[in-house]
Amino acid sequence: MLNIQEVYEQYFTVVYRYLLSLSHNTHIAEELTQETFFKALKKVDDFRGDCDLRVWLCQISKNTYYDYQRKNKKYAPESREETEDIFTSDLLQNFSDKETAFQVHQVLHRLSEPYKEVFSLRVFGELSFGTISSLFGKSESWARVTYHRACKKIREELDHEDQL
Repeated sequence: MLNIQEVYEQYFTVVYRYLLSLSHNTHIAEELTQETFFKALKKVDDFRGDCDLRVWLCQISKNTYYDYQRKNKKYAPESREETEDIFTSDLLQNFSDKETAFQVHQVLHRLSEPYKEVFSLRVFGELSFGTISSLFGKSESWARVTYHRACKKIREELDHEDQL
C-alpha cells in the first residue's frame, strides 16, 4: 500500500511543474496540484502499479487541469503581458530566499547582453516590453523573445548548478 504522505513529498514538485507548464499560472498550478493529490488519495487503492507512479499522478493532474479548463472556459484569458510574466513567476519566487536570490544574481551577472539588461529592466525596473523595445530601438516582439530567452538561460543555469 502506498503512503500518500511519502508520495506527496516525492512527487509534489513533478506534478506542480507539470501543471505549471499546462496552465502557465502559479496559482492555478498550486490549486490543481493540491486537487491532484486529493484525487490520488481517494483513488490510491485503484493504482495497480502497471505504470510509473509519476505517470499515474501526471495523468490525474492532466485530467484535473482539463476539468478546470472546461469549468472556467467562460472567463477571458489574462492579458498577453500577464501571461508572459507567469512563465517566469516561479523563477522570480526564488528571490524570496536570500541564498537562491544570490545564485540568480550570479547567473544573471554571467549572462551576455542584451539578455542581462532586458531581464533587469523587466524584473527590477518593472518596465513594459514596449518601453524596453523603444530603449533598444527594436520591436516589442524582440523584447519579449529576448526576455524569455534570458529567463530560460537563467533557469537552465540554476538547474545545472543544482545537479552539481
